[in-house]
Amino acid sequence: QVQLVESGGGLVQAGGSLRLSCEASGPILNINVMAWYRQAPGKQRELVGHVTTTVTNMAESVKGRFTIVRGNARNTAYLQMNSLKPEDTAVYYCKVNGRHYGGPFEYWGQGTQVTVSS
Repeated sequence: QVQLVESGGGLVQAGGSLRLSCEASGPILNINVMAWYRQAPGKQRELVGHVTTTVTNMAESVKGRFTIVRGNARNTAYLQMNSLKPEDTAVYYCKVNGRHYGGPFEYWGQGTQVTVSS
């Protein structure tokens, strides 16, 4: 069973920074994509960005402020968030796509709250 553990959320003032972590564990053969989504109250979940082995893409709303970095262990990903704005307040979720011995998988993390005060 693949498990995802997220950490790093919290309360920060506008203009501040936070780094979220996502670590996948279990019988993983390879990870193709690690992505971050967020969902603000009353809104649909939206893609923040994703990273593969070769490409990193970020949503226009966060480009230039947020970035995703894969860890050296390749089963971790970090969402570095700088110049945070109150509208970035949301629950942030990690999603991982890859393969384990049973075939392809997709798992979501439990979510971590990010609150940006003005």
